[in-house]
Formats: sequence, structure tokens, C-alpha cells
Amino acid sequence: MYILKCNNGQYYTGSTTNLEARLLEHQAGLGANFTSKHLPVELVYYEEFKYIAEAFLREKQVQNWSKKKKEALIAGNVVELKFLSRKQKL
Repeated sequence: MYILKCNNGQYYTGSTTNLEARLLEHQAGLGANFTSKHLPVELVYYEEFKYIAEAFLREKQVQNWSKKKKEALIAGNVVELKFLSRKQKL
């Protein structure tokens, strides 16, 4: 599972079995429709999983997060991430 920062400041979350190849696709405009319109993109975060199904589930979870929550994950700010997680549940 990976997060890209697009040139418009928005984040794109995806999953793949080959991160290096997928990044090259995104940069060439062959990735997702969204990223092809907002090049260049920068890899800002990734997690590795044993099975692609696990990565896909994590992708869907993170896609639903706010920009602030994604930024806390990217920064490794566990305290902020926990705070934002509790805030979303209220």
C-alpha cells in the first residue's frame, strides 16, 4: 500500500505487487486517471504486506481518511493519528 503526493497537494492511495514499477507507471502518466492529471507525483509513504489482499484492504481504509489523518500517518505522528481516529468516531 502506498501514498503519493500529487502536484496539486492532494494524496493518492493505492496498492500494488511491484511498487517500483507502479511508480514508473504513475510518473509516465500510465497510472491512475487521477495521478495522470496531477503530475509529477512523489512517493511519501508505503507499507509492505505479505498478501496483496491485505494491502488492498489497508488501501481502502486509508482512502477514507481525512487529509490531516493521512498526513499524521505519513509523518509517523502516532499521537496525532490516535487523536484523529478518536475524533472521527465521535
